[in-house]
Amino acid sequence: MSRDAILSAIRRGLRRGPLPADQRAMIEGRLATHPRHLIPARSRLPRAEQVALFIRNVEKEFGTVARVPGAQDVPAAVADYLAAQNLPSRFALAPHPELTGLPWSSRPMLEFEARRAQPSDAVAVQHGFAAIAETGTLMLPSDAARPTTLNILADTGIVVLRASRIVGAYEEAWDLLRAERRDPVTGGFMPRNVMLVTGPSRSADIEQTLELGAHGPRRLHIILLDDDPAVLPAA
Repeated sequence: MSRDAILSAIRRGLRRGPLPADQRAMIEGRLATHPRHLIPARSRLPRAEQVALFIRNVEKEFGTVARVPGAQDVPAAVADYLAAQNLPSRFALAPHPELTGLPWSSRPMLEFEARRAQPSDAVAVQHGFAAIAETGTLMLPSDAARPTTLNILADTGIVVLRASRIVGAYEEAWDLLRAERRDPVTGGFMPRNVMLVTGPSRSADIEQTLELGAHGPRRLHIILLDDDPAVLPAA
């Protein structure tokens, strides 16, 4: 069903015709300008402090972070984490060129397949599009190089994220998505799915007892690639 057909059905249900021209212009103007909502002061920090805030918020929500100086260090960081958690060395990998092009042969014990996740996968390694410092949240839009199943099915999720992709507030992450993504069918920027992930999946719905892994990974580990000179950790 087309967009116009859907909107026409809604109008019929509301027993209302098309909007008057002035109201339509107001709505279209608001959609085009993306006005800012209230942005918390805690995210208005220098770059290094934004990254530190992001890490603190990830850890507060039961996630873990390992910082690496270069892309060539990512395979070792993955291997070290899997060994420390006594996890299998086999994993599903997002078929993103920044991940498939890493020197995985430097860690020959690691085994992976670049594909969507399957229910049998214990570990998935995803490519991080962006992250929000104010809450320690990852933005993971779906596309062919970032299958959404990698965010949900595996018991352990590992996300490789560039420090340069950490922003202060949610609005800035949406700015990146608008600026960098165009759908060839609709011409818009929205993918089919955008997941905002803050820590491992968890729930306290039953007897107010916190249970990790309720609706997705019970472990979330972020490998943070320090690619921004402004946010390099102190020596």
